[in-house]
Amino acid sequence: MELTVAVTGASGAIYAQRTLAHLAASGAVERVNLITSRSALVVARVELGATLEEGDVRGLNDLIGLPADSKLVRWHRLDNMAAVPASGSHPQAGMIVVPCSMGTLGAIASGAGTNLIHRAADVTLKEGRKLVVVPRESPYNAIHLENMLRLAHAGARILPASPAFYHRPKTIIEMVDHLVFRILDQFGVPHTRATEWKEEVAVTSDE
Repeated sequence: MELTVAVTGASGAIYAQRTLAHLAASGAVERVNLITSRSALVVARVELGATLEEGDVRGLNDLIGLPADSKLVRWHRLDNMAAVPASGSHPQAGMIVVPCSMGTLGAIASGAGTNLIHRAADVTLKEGRKLVVVPRESPYNAIHLENMLRLAHAGARILPASPAFYHRPKTIIEMVDHLVFRILDQFGVPHTRATEWKEEVAVTSDE
C-alpha cells in the first residue's frame, strides 16, 4: 500500500508523528509520500522539540522510530507540483491530512491548488480515492463547518481530533493513539486493538 500523508501547521503535531510511526510499524505500507507545510515544522519544534528541516528524512526517521537509512518515507517539497502525489495516474490508496489547519481545509474545499498539499488532496478526490482529513480546531465557526460539509459531500472523511476515554487512557500517547488507530482503520491498516470498544458493561437509558 502507498499513502500520502500531509502535515499542516495546526496544533497537534503529535498526531502526525504517531500516524507516521504506526504506518511504519504496520508492515502494510510500502511507501509514504510526506508533504509538510512550513508552519508544520514550526509547530513540530514547539510541541515535540523536533528540529526538522524540509527533506530531513534521517531526522524524521529517528522521530518516528525508523532506521536512519529507511526509504519508507519520501519527503516531497511543498512547491513541487511535479511530485507523484500531484498525479492521478500514480496509483495510491489515498491521503491523510493530519492535523489539518482550517486554512488548508478551506483551500481543499475551494479547489484551490496553490501548493502540493492542496493539489494532492484534489487529485485524491477526483480519482475517487479515500481522503481523510483530521481538523484540529476549537471552536468551529460557520465557515469551518461549511467547508467540512463541502468536503464530506465531495467524498472526504472528516475525522476530528476528538479524544475518547472509554479505553481509560493513562497517558497522552494512549489518547493520541486511539485517534490514530481510527485513521488507520479507514485504510484497513493493521494495528493493536487495545483501544477499541469492548462490550463489557451494560448501559441503560432513562429515556
